[in-house]
Amino acid sequence: MLHLRLIVPAERTDEVVRLLERTVGTAHLAVLTGVARSPAGDVVLCDVAREAGDELIGELRRLGIDDAGSITVENMDLTLSRHADEAERAAPGEGADAVLWEELSEVTHEESTFSATYVAFLSLATMLAACGVVLDNAVLIVGAMAVGPEFGPLAGISTALVQRAPRLVGRSLWALIGGFAVAMVLTAGFAWLMDALGLFSADMIRAERPNTGFIWHPDWTSFVVALLAGIAGTLSLTSAKSGALIGVAISVTTVPAAANAAVAFSYQDLEQTWGSSAQLLANLGGIVLAGTCTLLVQRALWAAQRRTDPAVRPGPSGS
Repeated sequence: MLHLRLIVPAERTDEVVRLLERTVGTAHLAVLTGVARSPAGDVVLCDVAREAGDELIGELRRLGIDDAGSITVENMDLTLSRHADEAERAAPGEGADAVLWEELSEVTHEESTFSATYVAFLSLATMLAACGVVLDNAVLIVGAMAVGPEFGPLAGISTALVQRAPRLVGRSLWALIGGFAVAMVLTAGFAWLMDALGLFSADMIRAERPNTGFIWHPDWTSFVVALLAGIAGTLSLTSAKSGALIGVAISVTTVPAAANAAVAFSYQDLEQTWGSSAQLLANLGGIVLAGTCTLLVQRALWAAQRRTDPAVRPGPSGS
């Protein structure tokens, strides 16, 4: 279930209440008259089944409630109520299959920001991976992959392409490309420092590395894994099952490939640099392609279901 808290201008309250009442899957409707101060108006509270949430939020935005007042949506982990159970049974579709596009846009927008924190996490992950590739240590590689935050901008690109939002595409691309560029430059500097301290050497990077040698030898299997990871990651975001993202993070070699490219470049090993760069591009491209296709399929399936059984029933909505 989702919990909606709306601030509604007093003259629009009846209109909003009628919309909520004719939305299948709603429960626990409450109106607090005149309690809102900024912006001024009434507070309307309501719970709604997740599968009816996207359509309802879209109707509220078409009424201009987000401009004149506010729309706040919260996920509820537990609701003990017969009315809530009946609302979920009445709502068409399954909550796990529902995509809240407003929520997805907000999440990917936050995760696709070129910020100091984002760059720090990506740089630290790349440096950890650099230690892993030089030492041929698979544990360090897995740890670095889990730390890397790069799936946020990748999901942002896919979401923006499906929603035809060029500004978000540009923002996500900047976070992705700029973030990796900074991380790789810092990792190259880190490799030079470690070499000066006697902890890294050219022989270590050029040695046989059975645990990490695949990183600079991209093949079609790498691209297939990226496609599968992109699908899993997108489903994780749209179904609010964020725990699956950890599995996605440690299944693709984006961060290790960037790290290996940076370290190899610091030792002028161009073969490994180009091979690792190709691995990085294949993984990034595969995730974006899979994520975009997954969202398109989800939107088409949900739209087809909504045409046969809409959540918001036709009826008058004016005052």
